[in-house]
Amino acid sequence: MSRATHSDVLRPIHHFKGARDAAGPADRLRAVRARAARLREEMLGAAPVRYYRSFGLVRVPYPTKYAFLNAFSLPTPMCHIVNRLFVIQVDVQGETVTVLVSPSDVQANAETPFFKQLSAKFGPFQDLGRRLVGPELGTVEWCLHRTGIAPEDVDFIAYDHLHTQDLRRWLGSGGKPGYFPRAKLLVMREEWESTRALLPPQALWYCPGGIDGIDPARVVLLDGDVMIGESFAILHTPGHTEGNQSFVVRTPEGLMVTSENGVGPDSYAPLASRIPGIRKHALATGMEVVLNGNTLERGLDQYISMIQEKEIAGPSARNPEFPNIVSSSELASYFAFPGIEPTFSFGDLELGAPRIT
Repeated sequence: MSRATHSDVLRPIHHFKGARDAAGPADRLRAVRARAARLREEMLGAAPVRYYRSFGLVRVPYPTKYAFLNAFSLPTPMCHIVNRLFVIQVDVQGETVTVLVSPSDVQANAETPFFKQLSAKFGPFQDLGRRLVGPELGTVEWCLHRTGIAPEDVDFIAYDHLHTQDLRRWLGSGGKPGYFPRAKLLVMREEWESTRALLPPQALWYCPGGIDGIDPARVVLLDGDVMIGESFAILHTPGHTEGNQSFVVRTPEGLMVTSENGVGPDSYAPLASRIPGIRKHALATGMEVVLNGNTLERGLDQYISMIQEKEIAGPSARNPEFPNIVSSSELASYFAFPGIEPTFSFGDLELGAPRIT
């Protein structure tokens, strides 16, 4: 995207404008569900993006009480989620736009208070403990090299929310250049402003100083839903955080939706889940989804957002019992955490072929 600017590429859309204005939560859900169906129909009529690829970056230990809010029935205290990087290229106005979703600086992110406290429990064996329960799978630099895409060809980076993220390596800070010399951050205004003024319940999950000193010119504040071309949407899906956003990508396998509102397909199709307690909880409560509940900034909104994501995604061609939700942090089995295995997961994906300049 050497000539076009972000204002040329980002197109506001208004499918969900006013959908959450009703006083009744059930009315808000009905409105969002209906509008999700319309967006789904429109985006399925578009051509797939040029390239879609995901890479596992790190396995992260995560409390089951958060991953499966109120639903998991075994005493196992922790599970494993895999933080993934997504490399997406979409053609817009004759040019190819490259977006990295969730490029995590694993080493810097380890300073997040929650994970630093967890690591401290290993005492003098912190390094060994970190390698045992949080093994790294790759780096952003290594993953991008595998695609053949150069750092200077990355146009945007984005995250579903800024929990645990330190952005300074990528965008630069205090006059020091970043690894991606041209990339701009796409972030909801609510998320950016919230990250700059955290309350104690939030601060445990945000990396200290993670956005300090970043040039404001490298940050694109979004005030609502946008499209990149006709095949890539960024939607404001509040709940997990105030400025949470979800990524909808038209691929050869339909619409794939990414966020961390839920920790995997089991969270979006609990009646099909074989994880202990999940199906039983859904039957007993009528819950359509199981929230990822570490902060619960806006729990009802998160519930509605997850159903919004589910309706847009539709069933997966790989397993129609589950929606096409490719979580940015996806549940994975691990020998140290017995009794927890995803019923279905996507793992690493590669669809299409990249444009190399």
